[in-house]
Amino acid sequence: MSEQMKLMELTEHLTELRRRIIWVLSLFVVGLVGGLFIAEPVYQYLTGSEQAQQFELNAFSFWDGIGIYMKIAALFSLVISVPFIFYQLWAFVKPGLRKEEQKAAVRYVPYTFVLFIAGVLFGYYIVFPMTLSFTTTITQSMGLEETYGITNYFSFMFNLVLPLALLFELPLVVMFLTRIRILNPIRLKKLRRYAYFALVFVAVIITPPDFISDFLVTIPLLLLYEFSVYLSAFIYRKQLAADMEMEERYVRKEEE
Repeated sequence: MSEQMKLMELTEHLTELRRRIIWVLSLFVVGLVGGLFIAEPVYQYLTGSEQAQQFELNAFSFWDGIGIYMKIAALFSLVISVPFIFYQLWAFVKPGLRKEEQKAAVRYVPYTFVLFIAGVLFGYYIVFPMTLSFTTTITQSMGLEETYGITNYFSFMFNLVLPLALLFELPLVVMFLTRIRILNPIRLKKLRRYAYFALVFVAVIITPPDFISDFLVTIPLLLLYEFSVYLSAFIYRKQLAADMEMEERYVRKEEE
């Protein structure tokens, strides 16, 4: 293939990628607008929770109120955008996949929403109260007066919940990358020690510095990784079997 042909092919790929990124951004903006309509009831629910009732939340800026609504709307938009992002990624690599791989990979798209929601629930109902309780206990033991802004409270919440929600997508990401033959269980097992270190590091960063909290968050993350390895191995075995069957068909056809 000539250099000119390669350049044209690269230009086409970049144009296609740009088009799909524009679609994703367009959906995110639409979701952001839609999220503003549900921001108020979500805000009432979050500030009416038991942990929020412990504090008198204040506004320290004229923009704090609208800023919180925008954060809630952005989270809502991200929730509905995640499946679409995976679909666009699948559509971008689709020409390089076999038909059976195309069908199998597109089935993962709906589950991205389920896992993201599971991560949000795990972060909000388990990690966030645990971390909030620990930090406020330390603050009170130091004799400090707790005067928190509404932005402080929600930023603290989102900084815990959002990374966990994204980490819960790990099994599907691994399955997808295995389907398109970028990853396989052999590579994942070789990377296990580094993956464990990264997941433990994340768990320690987002949880209070005590063993119980670290343990309660680390174990689910490690289980997610091991489940991802298992799923990758399952897909990899099916790929090997399909390759062997295709090779046997080719040999039989050559013999005929």
